[in-house]
Amino acid sequence: MEDEEQVKAPGLKWMKRADGKVPVWVADEDDVKAGYIPKTVNLQYLVDQPEMLKAKCDSLQADMLLWRTGHRGDPLHFDGTVKSLLSIYETHKRSPYHKLKPGSLVPYNHYLKNLRGHIGPVRIDDISGVDLMEWHDVWSGNGRYLAASAMARAVLFAATNFGIMLRLPGCAELQVVLSVSGKTLPQPKRRKQAATAAQITAARAAAHAAGRPSSALTYALCFETTVRLWDVIGQWWPMDMGGISEVLDAERETKWFGLRWEDIDDDLVLRYTPSKTVDSSGAETTYSLKKAPMVMEELKHWPVEHRHGPVIVSEETGLPYRAQIFGQRWSVDRKAAGLPVALWARDLRASGITEGRASNASLDDARQVAGHSDISTTEIYDRAILEAADRFADARIKRREQSGNGSGNGR
Repeated sequence: MEDEEQVKAPGLKWMKRADGKVPVWVADEDDVKAGYIPKTVNLQYLVDQPEMLKAKCDSLQADMLLWRTGHRGDPLHFDGTVKSLLSIYETHKRSPYHKLKPGSLVPYNHYLKNLRGHIGPVRIDDISGVDLMEWHDVWSGNGRYLAASAMARAVLFAATNFGIMLRLPGCAELQVVLSVSGKTLPQPKRRKQAATAAQITAARAAAHAAGRPSSALTYALCFETTVRLWDVIGQWWPMDMGGISEVLDAERETKWFGLRWEDIDDDLVLRYTPSKTVDSSGAETTYSLKKAPMVMEELKHWPVEHRHGPVIVSEETGLPYRAQIFGQRWSVDRKAAGLPVALWARDLRASGITEGRASNASLDDARQVAGHSDISTTEIYDRAILEAADRFADARIKRREQSGNGSGNGR
């Protein structure tokens, strides 16, 4: 579509992208500064429907102008649209949204904002499976980012599920559509990355070379004990969420929860209830650090008299890491150690489970160590595919030898 043929509408701008120009509605800058959301709405899905594209822009512009007059509306009022459903999900005092951990809140808030901007005005009872197929193309960037589309649908499903609890019209039917579509739309592939003990040792060495023994201890703990990364380094919560913590960041109005030296007893046995299970199954991780060689090596850098409060503290700030900063430090160490770019810090837990399974540890033992209530979850973390194939092949060969069939060459 040439520039002179492009649709013109209030707030509509055509943004240059690698694959051409994309229509994007952009809110007035002064309104955005005053708190109006959404700031932008990607309208690529309407690029071939000029009349619908203009109508959508007119609708978005009208919403912004109405907001400008002071109209905010009741956040708990349901008018049948996706926007009102998402508002109820975010603000109702009984909504499960308020029980989300900080690590989950970040992506949820991101996708709630995107959903509100993209399909907010759409009526719940008008959504079909075909609509979800069309939106999937947009959310996934035509299949390049399947995880983004899956997460968008998961957030919409969570809001719809709460809508069913409130008996909001159309939500039960939408949940069925989401469930069916979820089985037919492409899903992101399971991660297969797993580090070896030698690679973890290399990453630890890189962290020490950079003057960050805290990072080295983190890598050892995640790999040896299979405790989740966000529990080892901890999470920063808003002051009005969670329980009581004496570890505070007054400047950012946040408080910290995570692994503490007090979770390790005098016999060096770690007992910790992960944040993911503390409000559900209560499954606890128990691991003797005396049988975690890498951790024992790292503990030499931590005098007993210094073992109190958070286990992992940044050498730069004196406070526990924030997830984004720790991720940056991992990238530096990963590169310095020559590890694969695709290997993430959060893969260290799965790497430990994988090593255990590759060493013939039973699946149930792996489940208990990982703190999983469902063994199927442990199977997701077990990435020892080659070792599993070897065990499978060895069992078949052993059976043939015992039965006298030899190589089975057909003689």
